[in-house]
Amino acid sequence: MVEQMNVMLIMTDQQRWDALGCYGNDVIETPNLDYLASRGTVFENAYTPSPSCVPARASLLTGMDPWSTGILGMGSAQGPMGIGFDNTLPGELAEAGYHTQGIGKMHFYPQQALNGYHNTVLDESGREYDPGFKSDYKQWFEKNKSGDYGITDHGIGWNSWMARPYHAPEFLHPSNWTINESIDFLEQRRDPSKPFFLKTSFARPHSPYDAPEFYFNLYLNDPEIPKAEIGEWAHIHDVEVDAKAPDAWRGVRSKKEIHRARAGYYGSIHHIDQQIGRLINYLQLNGLFDNTMIVFLSDHGDMLGDHNLWRKTYAYEGSAHIPLLIKMPDAFGTVKGFVEEPVLIQDIMPTILEAMSLDVPESVDGTSLLPLIRGEDAAWREYLHGEHSTCYAEEQEMQYLTDGKFKYIWFPRTGMEQLFHLTEDPYENKELSGEEAYQDTLLKWRTRMVEVLEKRDAGLTEKGQLICQKDKPFLTSPHYNERLEKVTLYRNKK
Repeated sequence: MVEQMNVMLIMTDQQRWDALGCYGNDVIETPNLDYLASRGTVFENAYTPSPSCVPARASLLTGMDPWSTGILGMGSAQGPMGIGFDNTLPGELAEAGYHTQGIGKMHFYPQQALNGYHNTVLDESGREYDPGFKSDYKQWFEKNKSGDYGITDHGIGWNSWMARPYHAPEFLHPSNWTINESIDFLEQRRDPSKPFFLKTSFARPHSPYDAPEFYFNLYLNDPEIPKAEIGEWAHIHDVEVDAKAPDAWRGVRSKKEIHRARAGYYGSIHHIDQQIGRLINYLQLNGLFDNTMIVFLSDHGDMLGDHNLWRKTYAYEGSAHIPLLIKMPDAFGTVKGFVEEPVLIQDIMPTILEAMSLDVPESVDGTSLLPLIRGEDAAWREYLHGEHSTCYAEEQEMQYLTDGKFKYIWFPRTGMEQLFHLTEDPYENKELSGEEAYQDTLLKWRTRMVEVLEKRDAGLTEKGQLICQKDKPFLTSPHYNERLEKVTLYRNKK
């Protein structure tokens, strides 16, 4: 559609959809992302196909569903993202003549695999899986720090609900480093004779909730931060022994602790937004903004105490519903401001490729969003499907469907179902599967789930019914071993 345009993919880690001003949050300050939203399209019902880092990022990288990537989540019977995908977004762009660069969190395994990028500059938080690996950010931090401290000497773990201000000078924060490196690529290291594809990938607002002090205190002292939503059904997650862990996935914490976590989380997003403002400013000052397609999204959300849950991997809105903004180059023409149709992370790859008049590989499961961006009256999916393997506990393995108006969740290891009316109850406080008035609706969604899963022939359905998986082997995709074999081959060559 628009030849020789640049593409910038900005990704945050673990950011829920409602933590942006353009999604109606009048407490958090995100003026730069709100500006991008005003220049482009806001997808109101964007979801992750699998709400944890590795599977969601694999779908973004390849345009494939989790079943096709072979990565159904993180945890039991699941492997790493791996290497050896035949078609990746950066790989297709590199073949088309783009200079492709990844900066920040990639979460590849092996960690220095390129997966189609010409180069990556990495912030892998605390992950050091490869022998001798130390991320570029950690090396830079140790070289530039002004005292005897490390990157997490504030004492908060990578998956903790605890929060406090950043312990080091603000310039050392990984969010600053990610933008510094992105600007350095644009200014010093890209090939100016080629269009660029730059993925700027933040490691926050994923815990630790360690916003720099200014941003942390701004929200700590704000009583208007939304409180945790606790549904009438959420008592099932009030498990005292689980709540005691500093990285608890469920359980009741005090209102003070939840407020502090949310202050750190909101402060982290505000800080990221300010850093994104630096990047936008660079593009504008150097004549790149108008001809650059900018996509902003997250891999999944964060429950932040909603329904007595923390972290991710759940089908609930705080975990599965993500922000998605797309600003097209000016030459694209008029775009629709808000889109209600249900969309997925794997739709990003075909959208970018089609926008540049490049062929979309047959391996891609996603669908281009360009008709929705143009406001065309085109056929679209009625609903979307997501899933996550057993991770924190067997009972939480899930399959879900939503059209943005209703959500249906099936828990294969227990057989439990849940139904929510998102239009009337956007935070899923009232569970409807047992309500007489919703039995026809429940049956409709259960039938849809059967139709989705019976195609797998994986023992999840039989004679038009969902089959409980209690005491059965954990679900794996037939593509799972392909990923492991390619990682093994790579290691043997090394």
